[in-house]
Amino acid sequence: MSISSSWRAVAVTAALTLAGSSLAGSSLSGHNDAEWVGTWATAVTHGDATGSTNLGLTDQSVRLNIRPTVGGNRIRVRLSNIYGEKTVTVAAATVAKPNKATPELSDIDPATLRTLTFNGSGSASMVKGSELLSDPVNLRIGTLDDLVVSLYFQDNTGPTTFHGSSIQDNFVGTGNRVSDPTGVNYPTTRRCCWFFLSGVDVQTDDSAGSIVVLGDSISDGTNSTPNANNRWPDQLAERLAASAGHKPLPSVLNAGLAGSRLNHEGTEPSDNGAFPGFGEVGVNSLARLNEDVFAQTGVRTVITELGINDIWMSDDSAAEIIGALRQVNAQAKERGIRSLVTTITPFEGLSGTDSWTPAKEATRQAVNSYLRSSHEFDGVLDFDKVVRDPAAPSKLRADIDSGDHIHPNDAGYQLMAASVPLNLVR
Repeated sequence: MSISSSWRAVAVTAALTLAGSSLAGSSLSGHNDAEWVGTWATAVTHGDATGSTNLGLTDQSVRLNIRPTVGGNRIRVRLSNIYGEKTVTVAAATVAKPNKATPELSDIDPATLRTLTFNGSGSASMVKGSELLSDPVNLRIGTLDDLVVSLYFQDNTGPTTFHGSSIQDNFVGTGNRVSDPTGVNYPTTRRCCWFFLSGVDVQTDDSAGSIVVLGDSISDGTNSTPNANNRWPDQLAERLAASAGHKPLPSVLNAGLAGSRLNHEGTEPSDNGAFPGFGEVGVNSLARLNEDVFAQTGVRTVITELGINDIWMSDDSAAEIIGALRQVNAQAKERGIRSLVTTITPFEGLSGTDSWTPAKEATRQAVNSYLRSSHEFDGVLDFDKVVRDPAAPSKLRADIDSGDHIHPNDAGYQLMAASVPLNLVR
């Protein structure tokens, strides 16, 4: 037999073997194999120009509290140094469930403590601009179960890759404290930050994929109650869980980022001087797509809630905002992802000279009019209609205004979540 004939024989044998394996493992048995899906995620950015996120962590542990949205039998953790300035070594890491028997959010249930490894090692390095995926660990979590990730950094990290508005108490302590059952050695509480943590996946037999919310501070939950998971994506996850029955449940991954704009960098000041620009606001939203949406595990739907900051901060035209939203939609659909968009909510009364003007209101109305009449998107979520004051449509309803006239309160976020047609996201 010739060499080419040998290779053909090997190829045919391999193909038949793979085909037989596929049939035995799926279609003939009537069950799908377990698959990985994102259950929690956050958008990360570069550390601030000054302060602790710029100085980084040295011989310190962080204990980070999160709430995954769907359950599974095994989990794996995603860490990110994508905005770092040098190699960052994770010297030790664990994951556990919180200790519900105590009121301290820094306490963990020692019976659930699992050591995280990376390619079999208890420590690993992330070179500048890279990410790190842990090995899977056997830890059963239920839908909307809380989870605690602890990380130890022996050597200085330099500026952190982090999420700057967690609205959730997280903790910092000196030394390697990742396995401590209590938070007594985590004396510093940081409500601002999830450090280096960008996502958690679960392995499940019953996946319905993930929904990614690409948004700004309104999705990030600004002015919602701390430690209560009352952001509208959180409350959407609760609605989905309550209505799932025996149907597969999609996860909700919140990639909201306070201050995010479609067409501008976070460091770019606002035109009216009310916003000086910060690194933690991140890059323009179109540049966030590859990291915050397309890279998520099992993504099937994206909800884009953006544009309000382009209006009040940068006085962008309706055409500029619509053009960017159409690009998000086109790129999502090109990848086979269902694309939903939200209307832009009211903000008259926002403090700062010229933050709101009749001309900016006209821009908002023009964008919303286009979205409501467009057939390009797979669906439009009319958040403006839900939260606006019927007697003064350029303003939030007084009863759901958090006080700054742009961000809803918990009740307002609940109304937004309740307005989402579940058939569009399930």
